[in-house]
Amino acid sequence: GEFMLEIKDLTIQYGDKPPVVENFSLSLKKGEIITIVGESGSGKSTVLSSILGLLPNGGKIISGDIIYNGESMLNKSLNQWRELRGTEITMISQDSGGTLNPIRKIGKQFVEYIQTHSKISTKEAEEKSKDMFSKVNLEEPEIIMKSYPHQLSGGMKQRVGIAMALTFCPKIILADEPTSALDVITQAQIVKEIMDLRKKFDTSIIMVTHNLGVAAYISDKIIVMQNGKIVDAGNKNEVIENPKSEYTKKLLEAVPEIGGERLV
Repeated sequence: GEFMLEIKDLTIQYGDKPPVVENFSLSLKKGEIITIVGESGSGKSTVLSSILGLLPNGGKIISGDIIYNGESMLNKSLNQWRELRGTEITMISQDSGGTLNPIRKIGKQFVEYIQTHSKISTKEAEEKSKDMFSKVNLEEPEIIMKSYPHQLSGGMKQRVGIAMALTFCPKIILADEPTSALDVITQAQIVKEIMDLRKKFDTSIIMVTHNLGVAAYISDKIIVMQNGKIVDAGNKNEVIENPKSEYTKKLLEAVPEIGGERLV
């Protein structure tokens, strides 16, 4: 098929509450970057969790389908999900650095992650880790391997998270607010690097953000969500130049200039 991932009319509910996501659809081609924009509580992060089969307790898909490589994900067993997660579909979170264990050296954690998903020697896993650090522009991989998380800056920790997510050349990267915990200059660097990942690794990316400026800069397609529903969707230029909803228009007005030039 033309699409690697298709989400069709997905509706997600917690307990008896009204749905947090309603009739959400998305079609992702190989090598494409799609951004889902909305404020917190809009349901955008819930969509990412559902793609990984990781809805928090009580969350359930009540209708719709998620199709990856032509197969429904909803019929997969937990083990099948687990095999895809971390290899073919990986997540870069808002604070990937925060998912690192603070009392263990980064090298040890990375090696363990690699060995969980593949049968290679510790020596090979160490080489692989260092190679990945170089690929995400982390200088002096040897030193990073021996460091504890608190010895690295926020931007460096985020790059470690990205390096780990890329280890197995995933087909799809899910990026959940990957820059919001960082300062503006580091944000801009990481956003550029995420775009480079597509070139280097030929990977597709679905990114969630509340920042329409970042979305405009990075995406092929933009989906705008408000209160669990899609209020605007299309290729980047359509959404930016002809926004359909008042909400999208408001977001556009709020986009800051960076260094005197407007992102949109």
